[in-house]
Amino acid sequence: MANNFVLSGDVLDYTNAGGAVISSGAPVLMGKRLGVALVAIAPGSNGSVRMRGVFMLAKLPTDAVAQGDLLYWDAAHSRLPSAAGSNTLAGFAASTAGAGVTTVAVSLNA
Repeated sequence: MANNFVLSGDVLDYTNAGGAVISSGAPVLMGKRLGVALVAIAPGSNGSVRMRGVFMLAKLPTDAVAQGDLLYWDAAHSRLPSAAGSNTLAGFAASTAGAGVTTVAVSLNA
């Protein structure tokens, strides 16, 4: 292994700088990348955030999403729309999710 290898990057430590607990399974925006908390992270504490993988997350219910469509994180509404706007690229749809469906499987940061 290369002597400058640090870690795989699939899971990163994250410090909760907010005032509320981040629940296990909650989306976590790290700069311009979306991850998912693997544990509950109390304010001021560190916890593990998975940066790659497929997770079921909330989507914009009016969007019909096809497998492979790019999805973006709308932090103001805590959901994944299919339109970029000013939102952060989260990954792509790992499965289809029609209009009226409130969640979608998203492959993060792929």
